[in-house]
Amino acid sequence: MTGTVVASLWAMTVETAPTDTDEVFSITPAALERVLGVRDAEEDPASLALRIEVVGVNGPDYTYDLSFETLDEAADDDHRQSFDVDGDVAPLMLLVPAGSVDRLRGATLDLPTAAGQSGLVIRNPNRPNPLLGVENLTLEGDVADKVRQLLTEAINPSLAAHGGFATLVGVEDDRVFLTMGGGCQGCSLSQATMVQGIATAIREAIPEVTEVVDVTDHTAGDNPFYT
Repeated sequence: MTGTVVASLWAMTVETAPTDTDEVFSITPAALERVLGVRDAEEDPASLALRIEVVGVNGPDYTYDLSFETLDEAADDDHRQSFDVDGDVAPLMLLVPAGSVDRLRGATLDLPTAAGQSGLVIRNPNRPNPLLGVENLTLEGDVADKVRQLLTEAINPSLAAHGGFATLVGVEDDRVFLTMGGGCQGCSLSQATMVQGIATAIREAIPEVTEVVDVTDHTAGDNPFYT
């Protein structure tokens, strides 16, 4: 998702703050150049750090907030990373709230690839659990019944935000077979959605299921990624 960088001014400089050795997040050179361009247009750019936080869920993706602030506004457990640049430009300090660290681990801040699209984009390999918000859902019947109920009441409403859906094909012992349809068929992110989101959600909600298999013919979708 694309976030808007909002600049604010405080007094403390980022050079005085310690940084963490664990690299949670990365920034492409092009995105770093753009962020620095916004930061350096401010009155005291060396005093500003970039804060990136997960603030919600939109379908199978997280939503984010990007803003500039100084370290005196940061929490003690915020993750800190410093991104050095050539020349006399001050390094960019990144702040990630503790609650967003695992959700952003391995993510990259980049520029959009679509022509004419502005802003910034976060390419995040992590996906929210499709069961968020339905912890009190009661599943009844055999495994097939439980999977259908889970798809109808929890998973497909999330996928519908991107025009997709998942359908139960069958159950064999402790294995569940699903297909992805709509915007999920042939989508380059659908495999990650299946593995990291849907399959995990089904196994957690229905412990007797040990494996979820995607049997979708992704070559038949609008944006196939299998050859």
